[in-house]
Amino acid sequence: MSDIKSETTGGDAIDIAIEKGIDFDGSAIPSAKLELYKSVMGMEADRQRSGVSNTMRSRIVRIGAKHIPQDELNAKLEAAGFAPLKDKDIAFFYGPK
Repeated sequence: MSDIKSETTGGDAIDIAIEKGIDFDGSAIPSAKLELYKSVMGMEADRQRSGVSNTMRSRIVRIGAKHIPQDELNAKLEAAGFAPLKDKDIAFFYGPK
């Protein structure tokens, strides 16, 4: 029997599940959802990038906001030399849900 946690954690878990077409609960992902996802990801793959540092900051904010309190994330961004959280970041990630 496989270890469920190892299949549902880590940076590649979602991509592996999508490639298999199977959700974490073992159910098949509907083909319409897979087709739309692959279409949009194809568009994203062709998009010109603005720079590695900008993308790194965006990912840090998007993912960090799920795990790190606002003031702490802001301090970590600044300590690493990134721009601090913007008002729109705070409103989107830390505002009322």
